Amino acid sequence: MLEVRPFSRQDQRFQAILSRDLAMDGEIGRRTAAIVDSIRRDGGDALLRHIRAHDCDFDSLDDIVATPGEFDAARSQVADRFLAAITLARVNIRKFHEYQRRQGYVHDDGDGVRLAKRVVPIARVGVYCPAGTAPLFSSLLMNVVPAQIAGVGEIVAAIPPRRDGSLDPHMLAAARLLGVDVVYKMGGAQAIAALAYGAGPVKPVDKIVGPGNAYVAAAKRMVFGRVGIDSVAGPSEIVIIADHTANARFIAADLLSQVEHGSGFEAGVVLATDRIVAEAVRIEVARMLEKLERAETIGKAFTRYGAIFVCKDLEEAVGAANLIAPEHLELQTQDDGALLPDIENAGAVFVGPWSTEPVGDYFAGTNHVLPTGGAARYSSSLGVADFVKEMSVIEYSAARLRKTGRHIMFMAEAEGLTAHAKAVETRLEQLEGK
Repeated sequence: MLEVRPFSRQDQRFQAILSRDLAMDGEIGRRTAAIVDSIRRDGGDALLRHIRAHDCDFDSLDDIVATPGEFDAARSQVADRFLAAITLARVNIRKFHEYQRRQGYVHDDGDGVRLAKRVVPIARVGVYCPAGTAPLFSSLLMNVVPAQIAGVGEIVAAIPPRRDGSLDPHMLAAARLLGVDVVYKMGGAQAIAALAYGAGPVKPVDKIVGPGNAYVAAAKRMVFGRVGIDSVAGPSEIVIIADHTANARFIAADLLSQVEHGSGFEAGVVLATDRIVAEAVRIEVARMLEKLERAETIGKAFTRYGAIFVCKDLEEAVGAANLIAPEHLELQTQDDGALLPDIENAGAVFVGPWSTEPVGDYFAGTNHVLPTGGAARYSSSLGVADFVKEMSVIEYSAARLRKTGRHIMFMAEAEGLTAHAKAVETRLEQLEGK
């Protein structure tokens, strides 16, 4: 369970937190490979077989696609206040991501030479939305809105069905609000393989985005190259830096908000400079945990990757946070703004006591699809850039080739690529009248 301990970089628990990674479990890898290979090879027949084994007992491939009637029924089953909330959340997400629009450019390099960069949207994207331990309709919002801003031509969704073959109405209602008209009722590795290769009514996409369980993560690794992927998402993580002014109840609540996701491998870490606050957080976590439905898996996660470290000062706390490179980092100190410039590695930073992490998960407008497992050292949150590609355009002139052709030939010959050099030489001979 969560315990208070003095901070040390050599501390066994701290080293365990640093060593968390997305390495594929051998058995999961083998099972996933079998599913992916069978769907690649046998298409719809294999897809239906795996859906029956892992999702629900559909009669035929026709049952995979959500019908207009199911969309209509979902609307009648959700509360008006739910629709109002996700409508406002969509506005906020769109407003924030509009700033991320990317523009191409044209550079006039003289001599009639034009060099350009075109920004082109991806044609077809598949969004995977988990619905096993919880129906994550918020992930649909976070993936679809930036794709729409980017100009993606076609967006489809894959959502795991319930055992009776139905979908959670909140998922379908969110899809309709977003204008996603094609929803496939399938989950796990079979959904990822179908989106990548096409199977039955499922047409192949160009890129797959969205989080999922270990089988989804393994399948995304396997189909990468055939299609693009956003990332390989791991269990959720939160680190909180706190000083003597921090509210222990707020910290405890925020820790539990992330560790409750249910895999038992989530990370929840407090880096406190005040032992009294640290002990108060431990007590509050224990008290709140008694009332939570997922107390067992939360306890397992805290045993693996949970700790309340007492640091000698904020500089040490910030250094530790940068080493962890968490998905979510909260700052709850007397002067949060002074710490922010020193934060180098985090998927998202929540500044101040009122910036609880769920604000970012649902409503603020920033994207909640974030790097995990230390990947914040080199990667970023999902955004509009993930749904476009950049295309270089080279328009050279005879005048420029006459000036630069020999340089190009020398470089090609130095690499031993004589046909490259010949392609340039052929044009120079033409220009020189040879």
